Amino acid sequence: MSTTLRAAVSVAMLVGFYVLGLLQLALVGWLLYEIWTHMHGAGAAKLSWLLLAAVGAVAAGLWRAIRAKPDEPTGMLITPEQAPELWATVRELAAAAGTRAPDEIRLEPMVNAAVSEDARLLGLLGGTRRLYLGMPLLQTFTVDQLRAVLGHELGHYSGSHTRLGAIAYRGRLAMYETLSRVGRYNVFGWVFKGYGRLYRLVSNAVGRRQEFEADEVAVRVAGADAAVGVMRELPVATFAWNFYFGQYVAQGVELGYAPDDIFGGFGRMHAARTDALAGLRDIEPDDETSVWDTHPALGERITAIRALPPVQHAADQRPATVLLPNVDELGRALQAEAFDFGDRPVLPWAEFTAASITAARQRGADRIFRSTARLLGVQEAGLAEILDLAANGKLGKLAAEFFPDATRKEAALAFADPMDDLITLAAIRSGVVGYQHSWSGPAQLVGRDGQPVDFTEIAKLAVVPDSVAEARARLGALGIQIEAARVVESRATAGGSDVIGAMANVRVNDQETDLIMLDRGFVLVPAPKGTDDGEKRLKEMLSNNDPATLAQIYRYLPYEEITGARVLKPVPISAEVDLHDGSTVRIKARWTGEELGKSQDTLEKILNRLNERAER
Repeated sequence: MSTTLRAAVSVAMLVGFYVLGLLQLALVGWLLYEIWTHMHGAGAAKLSWLLLAAVGAVAAGLWRAIRAKPDEPTGMLITPEQAPELWATVRELAAAAGTRAPDEIRLEPMVNAAVSEDARLLGLLGGTRRLYLGMPLLQTFTVDQLRAVLGHELGHYSGSHTRLGAIAYRGRLAMYETLSRVGRYNVFGWVFKGYGRLYRLVSNAVGRRQEFEADEVAVRVAGADAAVGVMRELPVATFAWNFYFGQYVAQGVELGYAPDDIFGGFGRMHAARTDALAGLRDIEPDDETSVWDTHPALGERITAIRALPPVQHAADQRPATVLLPNVDELGRALQAEAFDFGDRPVLPWAEFTAASITAARQRGADRIFRSTARLLGVQEAGLAEILDLAANGKLGKLAAEFFPDATRKEAALAFADPMDDLITLAAIRSGVVGYQHSWSGPAQLVGRDGQPVDFTEIAKLAVVPDSVAEARARLGALGIQIEAARVVESRATAGGSDVIGAMANVRVNDQETDLIMLDRGFVLVPAPKGTDDGEKRLKEMLSNNDPATLAQIYRYLPYEEITGARVLKPVPISAEVDLHDGSTVRIKARWTGEELGKSQDTLEKILNRLNERAER
């Protein structure tokens, strides 16, 4: 079937989708007439209400989709005055693609390139066109590769796509808008969802064909080598950006700091790790496609590109950033617009890295210091108290909490690794060592002379009673003040925690509670008595709040404060949890309570693990 015919069928089905809605409305009107003709009283009213509620949801979805306004554009607007060469290139490629140029170009903080159009009347009429370019893409591509990307995106609106194809593409979005607003238990909605699946099969086939045609435009304006290069470089750029954000940015932001130049940092990291990233380009892309995919597999597209007639093209291997003057300035402006760091201190990269790693090390140390304070029955503790425990042969009792599978003697020896971290923290706080930032590898711990520092041997001495004094002497000789490593957070927080489960309307000490399970503790959120919409309430709560915020607002029960747990009944789960302060928390799920995923199983595993830890 040709692309034109597929698109025509797709558009006909789009029209049929809304005709189906009108037919359902007519059917309900006839049923209401029959009900009130043959029935009266409360029975007729209830049946009428059910019909109106069901079809009303569908009608509301249809009406909202018809009247839906385009989303507010994202990204930072780039004017022709700010980037004349980029705009000239885009206009040149639009002319080559046989389409009008976009009205706006916007920079985005992601590896992405896309075009959009504010379509009207279910996609029948076009409107404002926007081209979105990801800053990381510009930082990693050559000019030729960027031309190929631009040619491909503009090709979606070009003369190589029939007008019906563009309508089908935009109409698919309108249909998804309607279906997303119809509840899962709505019988009238089932008909629409079945129709929508059939439409998706047809329209996705149109979409895949359009991708091939857009690739033809990319080859025409940039050459096959550049188009294939894009296919191989996109996964690399995506991996590099995700790695960069995960390893360099996320932890520091989570711990309360912000870097002063996110995009500049990415560019420097990408350049420093060129050799490490090179191997990813040699990985053969997948060539399998499902009928549900909107895009062909990359392998398929590369094969199709290689089969196209060769195009003469003067290679341009300059970095794509040459099309964007003042890229560093624009990167900082985009950072200010795209990221909200609140009141976090904004630091240069070297300081940001050092502050982030030190804060992470302090957080880990605080966990140990809190346990030490509980063991000793004092308000707070630090490295000095832990060394006293080691000198008195009592370190194993503390270490057993962190190495539950070992004997106390084995746990004390295994505590050399945490001891190394605590000594490092003391050295940092004493100003003896610091972390040296690197774009090509992990940050290094170095001394004042810039040379790497290692406290492994001293840490091994510090966990054995007979050699604790020698460890103290060595630390003193290095200028490390043991007292400098003290607890900062004397109460556990949920900072950096991940959500692993959530249950609505759990009875906690006889109070209705939404139980949020984190990898570090429970968050207990007061809940309404009714069990309706529990899953919806949980999803909204977790989508609008990070775990640390929820733990600050509501009662937070860290696992480290739990001394024991007992599962009294597995289904619905009923359990008791004992705390260090001597109190007991009773948890009882309800048959009618809703959950996210298999959270009840997750809760049982958590409780069993806590019980095993207590028994050891």
